[in-house]
Amino acid sequence: MRAKAAAYPYMAWTLVFIAIPLGLILYFAFTDIHGGFTFDNMIQAGSYSSVFVKSIWLAAVSTALCLLLGYPIAYLMSRWRGMKSRTLLLLIMLPMWMNFLLRTYAWMTILENNGIINQLLGMIDIGPLPLINTQAAVVLGMIYNYIPFMILPLHSIMVKIGDDVIEAAQDLGAGPREVFSKVVLPLSMPGVKTGIIMVFIPAVSTFVISQMLGGGDNQLIGDIIELQFLGNTYNPNLGSAISMVLMLLVLLCMTVTGFLNDENMEEKLL
Repeated sequence: MRAKAAAYPYMAWTLVFIAIPLGLILYFAFTDIHGGFTFDNMIQAGSYSSVFVKSIWLAAVSTALCLLLGYPIAYLMSRWRGMKSRTLLLLIMLPMWMNFLLRTYAWMTILENNGIINQLLGMIDIGPLPLINTQAAVVLGMIYNYIPFMILPLHSIMVKIGDDVIEAAQDLGAGPREVFSKVVLPLSMPGVKTGIIMVFIPAVSTFVISQMLGGGDNQLIGDIIELQFLGNTYNPNLGSAISMVLMLLVLLCMTVTGFLNDENMEEKLL
């Protein structure tokens, strides 16, 4: 009974901040402005299929690049000890202490036509290059803002891989490639899965980064949802329908990714 009582605050939190909001989204998605049941909102949400595809594609690219960049950094941090590891961890977490908007504004200053990069290129008679208001700028903003969410779970898993495990593999004749592919990578897969989820979900639903770095020609699905709730065309029913479709697509992507990873792990074990 004491164990059950300890779960009551968590159950109340889940009900108030998860179950009820999801129930409201479900209600508005299948009702019109008069409260009547309708499928029109879901049909209208399908008209944004190209925006869904673009959002998922850019989020997948950003997640893949975060993994490619974050994995070696996390491994290096896990092998270092003492002050070196703590200093590098602090440098990774330090930008997260600043406001999200300020970090994105900083990249606007760097990438704009008269920004720092183009000013430096102008000194050697190059440019100005169109760096801002592009999909590449959106991906760059996602990587910068979300890569800590990839590095931290990877580091928390890799730090548990003892040096004695790697040394044992080396003593058995494994080279650097075999140590990585047969020991480090399989043992770090829980961190990889967690990092992918923690980066992909906010990346696919972002709207601040796409607005500030992508311009009007690079709207993502998060921008469309924001317009339905906060724009001049106030339509919470359509916004809820788009949000529900996005949640289902993210759940599908995560399910497929987890299924494929589980199959790959089983093949390696066999």
